[in-house]
Amino acid sequence: MADLPQLRASDGEGAGDDLRGRPAVSAAAPEELLDVACAAALAAGALLRARFEAGREPAIASKSTPTDPVSDADLESQRAIRELISGRRPADGFLAEEEGADQGGSSGLRWVVDPLDGTVNFLYGIPQWCVSVAVLDGDRALAGVVHDPLGGETFTALRGGPASCNGRELAARAGDAPTLAQSLVATGFSYDSELRARHGELVARMVPLVRDIRRFGAAALDLTWTAMGRYDAFYERGLKLWDIAAGVLVCECAGLLVEEIDGGLLVAPPALAPELERLIAG
Repeated sequence: MADLPQLRASDGEGAGDDLRGRPAVSAAAPEELLDVACAAALAAGALLRARFEAGREPAIASKSTPTDPVSDADLESQRAIRELISGRRPADGFLAEEEGADQGGSSGLRWVVDPLDGTVNFLYGIPQWCVSVAVLDGDRALAGVVHDPLGGETFTALRGGPASCNGRELAARAGDAPTLAQSLVATGFSYDSELRARHGELVARMVPLVRDIRRFGAAALDLTWTAMGRYDAFYERGLKLWDIAAGVLVCECAGLLVEEIDGGLLVAPPALAPELERLIAG
């Protein structure tokens, strides 16, 4: 995987620069860590689903911009995840979207969590949101889970192993490359207005050259759906580490190319990536 300098956990002191780095030493078995990640994601997903089905709830604050909301649901989900992980892995570090600062640990492992990816969708009653939980060894993802409570799908991956959905291995997509004109490309828009404007220009260039574009508003799900083959490729600017840590691992384990280009994250089959790179570069 290429370096991703724009995809930094820059809100936390001591956070890693990207998803690459020197792995730390830990005695934890990766399978055990994946079990913890699954338990945390499923627990958070259950409480979020209950809140979602109870009816629309308001945002309680804004974060990076006035259009970037946080809700009680985000905070409750994060508390549930942190409580479970700290109970089972008390020596590990913890970085989550709603807390910002990186809570350091002594084990060499760090949990990176988005307790509710797709908050705007959740608040508007749109059934397109998920929970993302990853554990990093150094600054590289070792295990990751993306859980879609409404869709009933749980995507999992271990570094070096296959990616799975509900326990079924995802077919490797390394050679699965349609032409650019036949490609369905997923994307998303940053909360930063300048980045949104730049990305809008790219989308305008891309629309006549691809099959179509999809924009649903939950990057972790976009990544896992690309790994599954529901999209042919994915590109987005302005993502944070918690948005992508688990989803990128799923994509890599499914054989997709993951790289940073022009301040954004591109995920595609290796044979399709060069055309998309040229298009993104303008």
